[in-house]
Amino acid sequence: MSMWSGLNRGIFKRTSTFFMAVAAGTFFFERTFDLVSETIFESINKGKLWKDIKDNYQPPAAE
Repeated sequence: MSMWSGLNRGIFKRTSTFFMAVAAGTFFFERTFDLVSETIFESINKGKLWKDIKDNYQPPAAE
C-alpha cells in the first residue's frame, strides 16, 4: 500500500474528514508561524522592547 492510497482512504475519501484535516493543519500552521515569527521579532529587537526597558521608567515601589 502506498502512502497516497493510505491518505486517499483515510482523509480524502470523505469531505468531512478532508475538511477536518485542513482545519487542523491550518490551526497548527498558524500557531507555529506565530510562535516562530514572534521569537524572531523579539530576538531582533532585544533591548528595545517594553518588557526589557520598563524598569527604567517605572517609579520604585514605595515601602
